[in-house]
Amino acid sequence: MLRLGWFSSGRGPGSRDLLRTVMEKKKEGVLDVNIEFVFCNWDNNEEPNTRKEQREQFFAMVRGYGIPLVTASWKTFRPDIWEKDQTEWRNEYGKEMRSLLSGYEFELGILAGYMLWVDDDTCEEYDLINLHPALPSGPKGTWQEVIWKLIEEDADEHGIMIHLCTKEWDRGSALTYCGFPIRGPAYDELWNGMREKLRTRTMEQIRAEEGEKEPLFAMMRKDGARRELPLIVSTIKQFAEGNLKMKEQKAYHNNRPLNGPFDLSHDVNDSIDGE
Repeated sequence: MLRLGWFSSGRGPGSRDLLRTVMEKKKEGVLDVNIEFVFCNWDNNEEPNTRKEQREQFFAMVRGYGIPLVTASWKTFRPDIWEKDQTEWRNEYGKEMRSLLSGYEFELGILAGYMLWVDDDTCEEYDLINLHPALPSGPKGTWQEVIWKLIEEDADEHGIMIHLCTKEWDRGSALTYCGFPIRGPAYDELWNGMREKLRTRTMEQIRAEEGEKEPLFAMMRKDGARRELPLIVSTIKQFAEGNLKMKEQKAYHNNRPLNGPFDLSHDVNDSIDGE
């Protein structure tokens, strides 16, 4: 059984969906895992806290599953350091987090909607993986930045990947990925519409005026987002079955060094087709 550590800021439905999906797959026998703890960087007593109700729901779900909940409020932790040096603050917060988790043993940490940058020492001590909303060869940045960049590049393919968390934020080695075409019947008309807009407006104007509602952007986001949960589940399954392993911050596939990311497009897209 694969022992997981779960890190989440518990911000909203997405955080609950991630946890619920993994627990359901465990119940169904698809995933041979146990979540040893859930760590949250809020304790939900902070003020102001615009997501208090959402986080209460997340905490209730965690407790309902019988998973130990560990919290350490980032908002109240060492404000004296935060005001002077945020790198030092991050290092001190990491020490506090690792101290709180020292009684738990886990083999793989999942950053499941965890909204704090993880300090260097924590990245080196734990094997942590995170989702990035682009192909391994794709753009860096938020999912919004990634999609706009792909549109600007007139790209043919989009995707998502799971990568190892390292000291270089969002630069860790890609472990798994799923790709999908952004051309063909569902997309061609949307691309044509974008080209028509660019005859009279700049990309910056389109972004400012339409934002995430722009049809091509919205379709790319929809198709990427619906693959995120299946990719996370498929990746965890590969680790649980021993096909993927971590050792000293290096990934192995069937006991051989992973020389490139493991393509899970077939599994993920089959899951999407079965919806």
